[in-house]
Amino acid sequence: MNKLVYLLLFPYLLLASPVKTGLEVFFEEDHVSSLKGKKIGLITNHTGVDSNLVSNIQRFLNLSQVCSLQALFSPEHGITGRSYAEEVVKELKNWKNVPIYNLYGATKRPTPEMLKGIDVLIYDIQEIGARSYTYLSTLCYAMEEAAKHKISFIVLDRPNPINGEMVDGPMLQEKYRSFVGYINVPYCHGMTIGELAKFFNEEYKVGCDLKVIPMKGWKRSMSFKETGLPWIPTSPHIPEPDTPFFYCSTGILGELSILNIGVGYTLPFKVVGAPWIHAQSFALHLNNQKIPGARFLPFHFSPFYGLYKGESCEGVMIVITNAKIYRPLTVQYLLFGALKSLYPEEFIKRLDNSVKRQDVFTKVIGNEKIYQILKGERYPFWKLMEFQKEQKTNFIQKRKKYLLSEYN
Repeated sequence: MNKLVYLLLFPYLLLASPVKTGLEVFFEEDHVSSLKGKKIGLITNHTGVDSNLVSNIQRFLNLSQVCSLQALFSPEHGITGRSYAEEVVKELKNWKNVPIYNLYGATKRPTPEMLKGIDVLIYDIQEIGARSYTYLSTLCYAMEEAAKHKISFIVLDRPNPINGEMVDGPMLQEKYRSFVGYINVPYCHGMTIGELAKFFNEEYKVGCDLKVIPMKGWKRSMSFKETGLPWIPTSPHIPEPDTPFFYCSTGILGELSILNIGVGYTLPFKVVGAPWIHAQSFALHLNNQKIPGARFLPFHFSPFYGLYKGESCEGVMIVITNAKIYRPLTVQYLLFGALKSLYPEEFIKRLDNSVKRQDVFTKVIGNEKIYQILKGERYPFWKLMEFQKEQKTNFIQKRKKYLLSEYN
């Protein structure tokens, strides 16, 4: 290649070298031989594809001369990803004669009947970097059951789509441990699913025979857009690779049904609004706080479904100006503070509206003190910003032993 042409193309050649997920590393580096004669169960969904969009299910079915794919297990949203949040999954019962067991709804753990005859469970699902996203809980539940039944467990690692550095948000109170928050890590933990598996196995003394297959080429500073990998929407309202940033910025607020957070519109989690908000003054108030990495654009929309369906809503669209310094929970706390300052009557009325919503909110955020601050403090933003600083610092130290050195 001509030297000048090479120099001109060099940046693009770098971009053309995508990250290899644990799935691809597993097949390329002959980890397959460890499955010889084994009966395997695969915990996955539609996100479990390689860089050529070949399904992991098909890749394991192609190993029929080495091992036997006995069962498939899917998380919330089902194996095809089409079911909405909290919706009962009604879809495929088998895939090419392999039974599919859904681990959402009445049965969230693999039962002894489901696990009968299985030697190895393999987990390969793209998650989004937030503690409340239930794919993490499905991993933990499955590891606990694997440990009980002496079944080996392999995690094929995938990127944290936000990045592997950002730690933001409160820790989890033990009394609020649930399927939307099962392990005591910050809301944004900055870890991959493989690192979380290692953390959970040791910190919770699970005793699972665990093996994590690291990715190749992924670095902790990378967002998903920097990986070169194709983004598969992880669920109906996580359509784009940057949506996880916004899910962590407005999703908790959405649990209180105060604002429409773009769920039911074309920009899930990226916009917030209500009929009683004035877009210009709301945006001006938020922008005046000069939050690092974020700006707020006055925005008008009418949700197609959900809260305020068909009504004219005003609010803001969140614009990330610098993803490296953006902090989702800071934005969420700022939104809470702005609502209480500008619209105190509407805010308090809706905050007190439903005991059930309060319970869900507390489980998702993971700590009852947050709700108490929102209700009791006249200006909650700064109190929320100071909340659990020491605990987060301690967590950052604790997690170091579980971070995979390949990603440094």
